[in-house]
Amino acid sequence: MAKLPLGIDDFHKLRSEGCYYVDKTDFISELLKNVFEVNLITRPRRFGKTLTMSMLGDFLDIRKDSRSDFAGLKICGDELLCEKWQNQWPVLFLSLKGVEGIDYEIAYARLQAVISDICLENEYLLESGQVSRLDKEIFSRLLFKTASREEVGNSLFTLTRMLNVHYGKQVVLLIDEYDVPLAKASESGYYAEMMDVIRAMLSKALKTNRFLKFALVTGCLKIAKESIFTGTNNFVSDTISDDRFDEYMGFTERDVQKILSDTGFTNHADEVRTWYDGYRFGSVDVYCPWDVLSHVAALQENPGKTPQNYWEATSHNGIIYHFISRDDFEVNNKFEILLNGGHLIETITADLTYDNIESTEENLWSLLYLTGYLTRAEEAEKNLTLKPRQIALRIPNEEVKSIFKKAVVEWFNASVKTADRTVLFAAMWNGDVRKAQQLISDLLFTTISYHDYKESYYHAFTAGLFAGAGYIVESNYEHGNGRPDVIVKDKKNRSVMVIEIKHASSEAQLLPECNKAIRQMQDRKYLTGFDRGYRTIIGYGIAFYEKECMLKNGNV
Repeated sequence: MAKLPLGIDDFHKLRSEGCYYVDKTDFISELLKNVFEVNLITRPRRFGKTLTMSMLGDFLDIRKDSRSDFAGLKICGDELLCEKWQNQWPVLFLSLKGVEGIDYEIAYARLQAVISDICLENEYLLESGQVSRLDKEIFSRLLFKTASREEVGNSLFTLTRMLNVHYGKQVVLLIDEYDVPLAKASESGYYAEMMDVIRAMLSKALKTNRFLKFALVTGCLKIAKESIFTGTNNFVSDTISDDRFDEYMGFTERDVQKILSDTGFTNHADEVRTWYDGYRFGSVDVYCPWDVLSHVAALQENPGKTPQNYWEATSHNGIIYHFISRDDFEVNNKFEILLNGGHLIETITADLTYDNIESTEENLWSLLYLTGYLTRAEEAEKNLTLKPRQIALRIPNEEVKSIFKKAVVEWFNASVKTADRTVLFAAMWNGDVRKAQQLISDLLFTTISYHDYKESYYHAFTAGLFAGAGYIVESNYEHGNGRPDVIVKDKKNRSVMVIEIKHASSEAQLLPECNKAIRQMQDRKYLTGFDRGYRTIIGYGIAFYEKECMLKNGNV
């Protein structure tokens, strides 16, 4: 059984513990052969940014001997590069992904803790004969989290200066997930305060810093240069639209085939491709590494395991729900196109700021693209004439499609609960089939439809019609000689309603499926056994096809 590195983003730990590793060390060669003073790489979450940074830090860090970690990997074939760079440079590596909180003070305290941990790793600088007394005093305050806000803002510059004078060499600065503090601050209402401190830290460390060899910064979004990278010289960014590092963060088809071959699961290649492939970075199609490794790990435990949504639990998926909930954007038809396997032509803004990211529809489409919920439909673009910044967008795979579907269902259920359902309830309790059918069809018309509806979707839809309206709603509870789909109890009026649901394969099949639901209700005696005080017992068979439905009374 392969030891898969799930949750391990420390390169040394991964290699020293013998974990399975897909060799991405060519990234180091590609970066160093044309390295800029400041390099920004943006990728969606769970595509290996942190492990890549850890790998680079392990390779460069002057305090380490990382030859055993890289033994047998591609980078070792470039002897001249290894001689010049491997373990030859002081490295400052920090991650900001834990800098968050419900308010600014909590988030700022976590930022202080990150800086303190970096100081602790470099505590030997307090004993350095080359470092000035003043810098040591500042260092001590950063270490013990008593530094002023100005000193925290200058902390990375101060630390690069100390490392430079101690080693007599310029410093490599690695900053992982630089935009997480800003994203969390935007969500919680303290964006201006957090932007002020992050801007101070980065601009001081990155702008004309003579102690800096180069910096590599990673994140999900490229924050507009005028907001955070103002005045940074020799700056280059690489987004998911660029080619330079397209195959290094993510698994290629070749990578995945090797993983499946090495673990004995090549017979699962199609399902892995359908669920976890489909992302287009630059000119390469890539899989999400987290998902592939998670599913292979699950298969090692249970070879019959079906694909699951592993990415959903690791990303903030509320953006889709929020997008379709906006009354000022007409996006329902566009979501239908995406869910039915089509593509959209949208204008993408690569430079965003979290404080106004939801101000325009263009920004929100850009956010969905840059964070991995949508990807480039390059095949569709071949026959199109696109304006500048326009690209064709599609949902990348079944995993992300399931996230879209879940958001649509949640949005519709929330919409139904705020609607006036009084007339619908009256029609159904009174047996007015024609009126009830019309009203349910009208509600279906407002949904976002997709071709692969399942009976479970309509089951949830029907139960949701009665949810939060003072009724007891039971789904798939044992009753009679089976499990009716939905039972609605109105104890106040001593009434009960039993609903059996079918999904028709075409509009012409609505009537046969509706009759099938009625027969099931009668054969399994779903309307019997409600003799404990209920005066009204009514049953319905309902058949659905896309946005159409048919009702029949089951009391005959």
